[in-house]
Amino acid sequence: MHLLATILVAAEAKAPLLMPPIAFAGIAFAVFLALGVVTWSYRDVAHRHQDKFQGGVNDHQHTGAGH
Repeated sequence: MHLLATILVAAEAKAPLLMPPIAFAGIAFAVFLALGVVTWSYRDVAHRHQDKFQGGVNDHQHTGAGH
């Protein structure tokens, strides 16, 4: 465990963060929120297009000659 702490301290001394840690958390939250909105936008898509997959042939029943 002591070696890990030494490596972390040395890594932080060489490369400081570009922005505060809360900014990284904010960016991650925004990305997950955007992905959630995209996922939410696809809700009920199967139900809206249900008529395309239900009968197909039975939707246009032919009633006689000539067609």
